[in-house]
Amino acid sequence: MSYVPVSRRTIRRHRESERSTRRLVVVLCAAAAAAWLLSVTLSTAVHVDTFAHNVAVVLHVLSLVVAFGAIILVDWHGFLWLIGRRKLAEIIRLDGAATPLIWGGLAGMLATGVFLNPHLTNPMTDVKLAAVLALSLNGIMLIPLMRRLARMPTDASFADLTVGQRIHMMLCLVISQACWWTAIIIGFINGMF
Repeated sequence: MSYVPVSRRTIRRHRESERSTRRLVVVLCAAAAAAWLLSVTLSTAVHVDTFAHNVAVVLHVLSLVVAFGAIILVDWHGFLWLIGRRKLAEIIRLDGAATPLIWGGLAGMLATGVFLNPHLTNPMTDVKLAAVLALSLNGIMLIPLMRRLARMPTDASFADLTVGQRIHMMLCLVISQACWWTAIIIGFINGMF
């Protein structure tokens, strides 16, 4: 093991960066919860005609395709990195490119969800809405880990992560996929009946 001397200023900057990341996560979680609550609340007050409802459904599905498609791509490349078929630098770069698509698609889903007249008395709808909130918060919880990964050497492997980082990454992946698929399946079932 080698020792690389680090200045006190570098250590202080790293600590400040960690604190600012924690503050960012708290602010983003509060904003995501507020946006979700606003969307759900407005959906109870807004009632639209059939044409506007159909337009909202089309835009909702398009937003879903954009967000979930980007998620699948990032998760697939993350899996390829996990088994050694991709470099970390590729994953970080892809994540940076996909992030606006993911959050933009999710914002589009929240905005169009207002006009879908959801049946909030249906327990399946409640599960879907909870899954959407959970996947939003889960995505925000990945920010600190992604920032740490961005500081690692570009050729770092999954084995180079600490046990805590590996657990964090795998747990977020499982939660993400479970929430996305739950929301999609329930949305499809609710749309059919």
